[in-house]
Amino acid sequence: MASAKATDPPRGQCTQCWFHAYASREAHAGLGPREDCPQCVDHMKGGHPAHMIVR
Repeated sequence: MASAKATDPPRGQCTQCWFHAYASREAHAGLGPREDCPQCVDHMKGGHPAHMIVR
């Protein structure tokens, strides 16, 4: 179960990035050693979709 901090990002932050940062083990549980998270890579390359930013 993710912590309350991981599921409640502050205004202006991306919900996915916040969750992946504060519940990293849970969010990245299916990844192997040195394997990049496809969702994180997508956000690093393409930015954050507007609908994921807390207003």
